[in-house]
Amino acid sequence: MADKDPLIPKHGGYRKLKSFQIAQLVYDITVRFCDRYVERRSRTHDQMVQAARSGVQNIAEGSHASGTSKKTELKLTNVARASLEELRLDYEDFLRQRGLPLWDKSDPRRAELIARRPATADDVAAWVKETSDKEQHGLHGQGGLDGQGKIESKSSTVSTPSTKSNYSEFTANSALVLLAVACSLLDRQLVAQASAFEQEGGFTERLYKKRREIKGFK
Repeated sequence: MADKDPLIPKHGGYRKLKSFQIAQLVYDITVRFCDRYVERRSRTHDQMVQAARSGVQNIAEGSHASGTSKKTELKLTNVARASLEELRLDYEDFLRQRGLPLWDKSDPRRAELIARRPATADDVAAWVKETSDKEQHGLHGQGGLDGQGKIESKSSTVSTPSTKSNYSEFTANSALVLLAVACSLLDRQLVAQASAFEQEGGFTERLYKKRREIKGFK
């Protein structure tokens, strides 16, 4: 008969955690973003990539450590949360220093991206191009409508400086939208982990309980 109260409970299922999945997506986006828009030899480039990686790695390590140490799980999850907050500030600084807009929480593009449920960096890149190009046409009147009601561009397909700027704005804001979701999920995860630790204790408490059961104590 399987032990209903195992000494080492199931752990390490971090790949199924939504917080891990979104943090990993943000990491992939950040690597591409930094290679394209941030000087590769700059300290900022390395810091942003490392902060994104830290978010992913610490969620995974915390999940794996949970089997023997709830305290370590809490600590590492909190490190992941702090790393993603650091990355959020870097993206906000990128926009501010270049005079690019930071999307307000009520901006419909935020809800649109979340509703799209992107699973990969390619999904986000496709959404950025699609949405940015629509705005470029709408704002600058590039082309008219064809016979089927679709936008007909009269401009070259080569990216102009304004288009590239638009892409960087949209990508940075997209990363910020996903970071907000990941941070919110981690906040809830931390509350749940703290509650579990308070109610169930850690490995030491379980070991003590098991030893008493083996010796016949209640």
